[in-house]
Amino acid sequence: MKIVGIAACTAGIAHTYIAKEKLTQSAIGHGHEVHIETQGLAGLQNKLDSKEIAEADVVIIAADIKISGRERFKGKKIVEVPTSLVVKSPNKLIEKLEEIYQGA
Repeated sequence: MKIVGIAACTAGIAHTYIAKEKLTQSAIGHGHEVHIETQGLAGLQNKLDSKEIAEADVVIIAADIKISGRERFKGKKIVEVPTSLVVKSPNKLIEKLEEIYQGA
């Protein structure tokens, strides 16, 4: 499965990057391709390109704030969760994404 997404927390520092790292590690550990963009205090980093988005099977938005660029995901399956869920239970989240993808 190909996963793309955005991580963004209120301060745009700790939880943003921890969520990205945990989500990336868990997805790779389950055998998936993953690319996560971050939005926060340091601005937008690791911006998703149109090809990555087009090829994605699912989009994860792990955010505690309003994110920019949401329109890029029109027509995609989107799962939205708070960053705290990704930090605490990344494997359960990936398993849920697998269920969603398999049900498609």
